[in-house]
Amino acid sequence: QVDLVESGGGSVQAGGSLRLSCVLYGGSGDGRCLGWFRQVPGKERDWVAAIDGDGLTHYTDSVKGRVTISTDNAKNTRYLQMNSLKPEDTGRYYCTLRVTNDCSIRAAVYTYWGQGTQVTVSS
Repeated sequence: QVDLVESGGGSVQAGGSLRLSCVLYGGSGDGRCLGWFRQVPGKERDWVAAIDGDGLTHYTDSVKGRVTISTDNAKNTRYLQMNSLKPEDTGRYYCTLRVTNDCSIRAAVYTYWGQGTQVTVSS
């Protein structure tokens, strides 16, 4: 069992930045893909970014160039640095861990989920 705890969300104006953190408790992300998803009320969770156990990163087109996912192995933490935020980035952000190293845009293949952290971007 791996527990994921997100933090770093908040309310910012368009153009601002936030850094989300995801701490892994009870296990590591070694050899596993960690993803970030965003969800707004009434809609399914949308994939935002992912990093595999080898450090290879993946981003959805709408955030490329604005978002960077990174790892601090000493802290067992993954980060999602978001810059030039837009109102459409608003939502609850979840980090999630798959038991394999294969990253996917499908939420159903991920096993462990955090409780999420809210990001609100105003225009």
